[in-house]
Amino acid sequence: MSRVNVSWIITVLAVELATLSAAHAHSCHEVKTAFQVRQIGQLKWVPETPATDVDLSVCKHTGPSCCTRRMEESYRAAVLRDTTQNIRSYSFELKYLISEHAAAFQDTFQSLISFSQNHLTSLFETTYSSLMSSISPHIVCLFTDLSRFLQGTGNVSVETAVHCFFDSLFPLVHTRILNPGMAGSMDSDASDGNQLGDCLRMTRQDVNPFGPYPKAMAKELADALRAGRVLSLALGVGLEVMNITETSELSKECTRALVRMHYCSHCRGLTLIRACSGYCLNVMRGCLASLSELHNPWRQYVTVLQDLTHMVAGAHNLELALLRIRGQVEEAVLYAQLHGPRLTATVDKVCGHSSNVSSSTVGAFPPTSVTPPPANISQAVPGADKIGMLAHLHSSLPLKTSKSDRGRTLKKVARDFTVYISRYKSFFGILPEALCEGEMGVDELTCWSGDDVVERYTARVVGSGVRAQRLNPEVRVRSVDPVLMDVKNRLELFNMEIQEVMPGVGHRESSDDTGSGESSGECDDEDGCEGSGESVATPPFTEANVSKTAGTVHDLPITSNKPSSDASLSMASFIIILLALGLQWPFI
Repeated sequence: MSRVNVSWIITVLAVELATLSAAHAHSCHEVKTAFQVRQIGQLKWVPETPATDVDLSVCKHTGPSCCTRRMEESYRAAVLRDTTQNIRSYSFELKYLISEHAAAFQDTFQSLISFSQNHLTSLFETTYSSLMSSISPHIVCLFTDLSRFLQGTGNVSVETAVHCFFDSLFPLVHTRILNPGMAGSMDSDASDGNQLGDCLRMTRQDVNPFGPYPKAMAKELADALRAGRVLSLALGVGLEVMNITETSELSKECTRALVRMHYCSHCRGLTLIRACSGYCLNVMRGCLASLSELHNPWRQYVTVLQDLTHMVAGAHNLELALLRIRGQVEEAVLYAQLHGPRLTATVDKVCGHSSNVSSSTVGAFPPTSVTPPPANISQAVPGADKIGMLAHLHSSLPLKTSKSDRGRTLKKVARDFTVYISRYKSFFGILPEALCEGEMGVDELTCWSGDDVVERYTARVVGSGVRAQRLNPEVRVRSVDPVLMDVKNRLELFNMEIQEVMPGVGHRESSDDTGSGESSGECDDEDGCEGSGESVATPPFTEANVSKTAGTVHDLPITSNKPSSDASLSMASFIIILLALGLQWPFI
């Protein structure tokens, strides 16, 4: 009797379990849970059990479904949100890299400008103090123009700025150094003083009181600062490209394909299965077809960035040019002093005012003598006591005490940027693969093919780009995105203009293409590693007339002069030049 009861109980339990399993198999509980966890929409839109008479537009199949039309609409909004967020998450690091290094370069440039300005100011404070109050505004004007030029703001000419400075310096040198008696008489007659000052400014380049130094200084600064300005403009172009591409819209065909790939399996109660790798690639390459068209111009653009960066920091050209301003101005004034009598006679013929001055003062060598550079530059250069702070900013000058105390020199900022940006050279080409490998496509024993659970995706996997999508079995690409095509055309035009203006830029095949992109970070010429990396010659220029628009550089002229020999200065020569300029660094 007990055996009969036990058998009966077992049979009843088996029937109950079978009934519960059948009920669970025909429940949409897991679909509702996924709907809630992923924050797709309101739970009331998810049915409790599958239905067979549902009118669906994307996830159609003959069997029962846990989806409704309202759920499909929510799925469409969810895939747009999630896919856009995924794309932005991948592009964020690249955008941040460009923006942060653009700021780092500008910080470095402005610190060098500021130090050079203080260095020149100290020359007039200590050696030509009689000129200081009058020349100070012109010093500020000169370095403001140099700063604006490096920032890429405004149509500023370096050569014009330099010559304007020397035009303003000539009347002061003539009346207060070459002919110191003139200053008193001119103060008593403001009208004559203004006329003489105007005449001296207008005729300065013809009289040539400062010898070859103004032209040499203007040319050196224009050549050295040109690459820095173009680099600033180029980084701005990159940020503009990233801002536009990360907000590009996905087409309706793409949205339908994404819903089919991500959520149509949910309609059958399969919430954990993932898309097949090949299937995911077809969907993402179709969705990002227009974006992939940026691959070639972006690769070229990154090469342009790498070459410009090397030109800015590779041989310390920019730093040397700015540091030499004081020495060149001092040499120019000394030249005028040595040729005082000739200059006074010439001015008397041209402007006709020297006759008003006592003959005892005309042509006399000035009592103001050239004093040697101060032993402690921190006392002579305003703000120089803070120069040690530059060691931990983006603006350290190219000297350091040891390898362990590098600081962030201009060259180090440039080197780091070159290494990092090389990793994103194929960003737009491999973005579909990155999206699939990151979250979507997973190689498992079975996967979702868009229609069913399969062991392997058998359809053809197409390549990237718009033309390749003609054979895409998952996404129909009807047309290219006009916004992205405009970005592509502008990027190609920018690359072409840079290469026309600066021959040799953008044609070098960088080492990162052969898998050794990070090796350049292991060696630094500052550490004695000569010849690390390929060099790109900086083409010389004579007029700084870069277009003020970030995307064009039509106004950059080209000359056929050979690059300055300063580009090949060794570190020893560099230190000698600094010492000759009177620079005595606290850490030498």
